[in-house]
Amino acid sequence: MGLPFFVYGTLRPGEPNHDRFLRGRTRSERPGRLTGAVLYDGPGYPYAVAEPGGVVHGELVTALPEVYDELLAELDELEECVPGDPRSLYERVARRVTLDAEGSAVSAWVYLAGPVVAVRLRARGSLIKGGDWRARC
Repeated sequence: MGLPFFVYGTLRPGEPNHDRFLRGRTRSERPGRLTGAVLYDGPGYPYAVAEPGGVVHGELVTALPEVYDELLAELDELEECVPGDPRSLYERVARRVTLDAEGSAVSAWVYLAGPVVAVRLRARGSLIKGGDWRARC
């Protein structure tokens, strides 16, 4: 089975895309944090952008093995992620994520803003202070 997913926006429990894509398809969902990234408001959905010293809060989601490949393809499509295409909205990258309860770090897939989007956000994006999509309002 592949890496778990770190979700930080509309795929988090209680958010609309969680029910659409993840409900009933996960083995576990545990609070965690991604260091070395900051969060921008899309608007409408967030983008994590690599940035030293930043922290993004979310959940580490482990998919059921029997749906993993299908879920990976669906999430790539949702995030408009085309591996190797710098024009993609997001790029899926492996990063270390720290689990809040245990403090241990695990490798996970994370959807970061694609290169073109990241440049635009750094120049004129709306930063979400504290790195928590749920606390943005």
